[in-house]
Amino acid sequence: MSKEEVLINEQIPFKEVRCISEAGEQLGILSNEAAQRLAKEQGLDLICISPTAKPPVCKIVEYGKFRYQIEKKLKESKKKQKQIEVKEIKLSTQIAQNDINYKIKHAREFFEEGKHVKFRVFLRGRELQNPAAGFEMLQRVCAMVEDIAHTDKEPKVEGKYATALMIPNNKLKV
Repeated sequence: MSKEEVLINEQIPFKEVRCISEAGEQLGILSNEAAQRLAKEQGLDLICISPTAKPPVCKIVEYGKFRYQIEKKLKESKKKQKQIEVKEIKLSTQIAQNDINYKIKHAREFFEEGKHVKFRVFLRGRELQNPAAGFEMLQRVCAMVEDIAHTDKEPKVEGKYATALMIPNNKLKV
């Protein structure tokens, strides 16, 4: 809820509102003017917390305290979210086997950390007309890490790249 979305005091356009006190008790349906007068008598603000309700719900609270509580709830919800990190490993159709092994070693480390890995095979020249070599490379690489991860998105061509997204198996996630 941003600062612009919250209607306070004179910004509330409704004639009648359902009013709630600072303690959380229902004061009933009051006219907008009566609710604002009640808030001013207590030295507090009238804040519209549910403008879509019939009638709209307003609460008598201190605006600064209200903003603090909203921001605190937002921070708590962000803490509980898990960020998925996608690492990208670039390959080509002409890559040597020892280079593939080196890149697979890094991919395995990423999977053990619970990260997703996007394999990209760069297609050049005639490879763009027939991307089978790119798909073949992706299948080889995916087969090498199948014990620790599974394919989330099947290989497909995106511009000059053939890509495949792999995610770690559930039992390995941190």
